[in-house]
Amino acid sequence: MRQLINVPETVVEDALRGMAAAHPELTVDVENRVVLRGDAPVADKVALISGGGSGHEPLHGGFVGPGMLDAACPGEVFTSPVPDQMVRAAAAVDGGSGVLFVVKNYTGDVLNFQMAAEMAEDEGIRAASVLVHDDVAVEDSVHTAGRRGTGGTLFVEKIAGAAAQAGLPLEKVEALANRVAEASRSFGVALSACSTPARGGPTFDLPEGELELGIGIHGEPGRERRAMMTSGEIADVALDAVLDDLRPQGPVLALVSGLGATPLLELYGFANEVHRVLAQRRVPVARSLVGNYVTSLDMSGASVTLCRADEDMVEYWDAPVRTPGLRWGA
Repeated sequence: MRQLINVPETVVEDALRGMAAAHPELTVDVENRVVLRGDAPVADKVALISGGGSGHEPLHGGFVGPGMLDAACPGEVFTSPVPDQMVRAAAAVDGGSGVLFVVKNYTGDVLNFQMAAEMAEDEGIRAASVLVHDDVAVEDSVHTAGRRGTGGTLFVEKIAGAAAQAGLPLEKVEALANRVAEASRSFGVALSACSTPARGGPTFDLPEGELELGIGIHGEPGRERRAMMTSGEIADVALDAVLDDLRPQGPVLALVSGLGATPLLELYGFANEVHRVLAQRRVPVARSLVGNYVTSLDMSGASVTLCRADEDMVEYWDAPVRTPGLRWGA
């Protein structure tokens, strides 16, 4: 495989050094693998911490900054970070109002973040957690008990991050984060496999002319494989799965995320089909976001995430955010 790396063993460290050079407003601890807001800790503000295996950039390190995360903990590629990373992050960003861990529903992440929350409490840091489990494609797998956490993580981190920035206490930030997590659903489609640096080749076999419906962001199997379909046909299948489960009664937030190797030309075309289906199903879109936000290394394809949006969610979604991966407002 042709990859823009030095050696597989230093991929994460090299990327963190590059992030530090490109974004001096962040504090990047390469040795301990923690990405922090440069102004952390912010006094009297609830701190948001997330993390997970590397390879999904800009999730999570690219979402550190005012209005979103206070810290992110990257693990090895597709591998959970360890509790010590999370506890260091909590100690670095706790401004006295406690920390909220945002956890994607993968077994390693759940166990390690749970341990980190207990360790943080032992050190006198108030800690709460929210579990994101938005992928409707499969229920239970070798990686999860229940549904996988995917694109809904972005909605949780942005909306809860804005609420924390506005000064809400830990209990209210936690409740809002849980509300967003419960209101979010996702479905992904792969047109090609991803290739990890350590493996040096595709992580699974996807024959020429076929696609995987319901793919996971680590290349986990989906619902089924079919012959290649048009963008409109894929949108029909993905939105049927999401809407049949979500059953929105009002407006939604809509995210179309590339999986790493899909050009924006195709993503915007696919987003057009997503909006077509939503219009046909009479589902109003309050806000829409298109781009590579929750990726899977070099996988070709896209995911669709919808969140039932109430007034508070839209207000906090619109609030200013300044991170490497998401930026708008003042």
